[in-house]
Amino acid sequence: MLIGQGFDAHRFAPGCRLVLGGVEIPHELGLTAHSDGDVLIHALCDALLGAAGLGDIGRHFPDNDQAYAGIDSRILLRRVIASLHERGLRVHNADMTLIAQQPKLAPYIDTMREVLAGDLQCEPARVNVKATTMEQMGFTGRGEGIAASASVLLVE
Repeated sequence: MLIGQGFDAHRFAPGCRLVLGGVEIPHELGLTAHSDGDVLIHALCDALLGAAGLGDIGRHFPDNDQAYAGIDSRILLRRVIASLHERGLRVHNADMTLIAQQPKLAPYIDTMREVLAGDLQCEPARVNVKATTMEQMGFTGRGEGIAASASVLLVE
């Protein structure tokens, strides 16, 4: 068994989409990034790559490479999963936390779990997504952006 953890954060910006866990969420602001800014998937990719000893998302998909400009983060996640499968590894379970003061994410959690389970090629029961606030403290609490953390267990 191999354990990995990941973290990512992006700031809000007008004119950007808000995509979390592969699900587009209606909001007046989106997350700015080289890709689609999906902090949940970015944290998950880092956790998966870390568990396998393969570095981090920036090493595999650098933000100075135009091939990844605006890319759907689910494509990156599927590439990470394919790389793990080539090494004989599969996801046993994943546990993730979104940290955001706004918008309210509870209505989207189940859909995120289903989308991510499909990309991870595991049962939705093995994928957990939680959302919390920082009680108006820090950059997420001030509504400046969103952060995410992820922990995964891989098995051979």
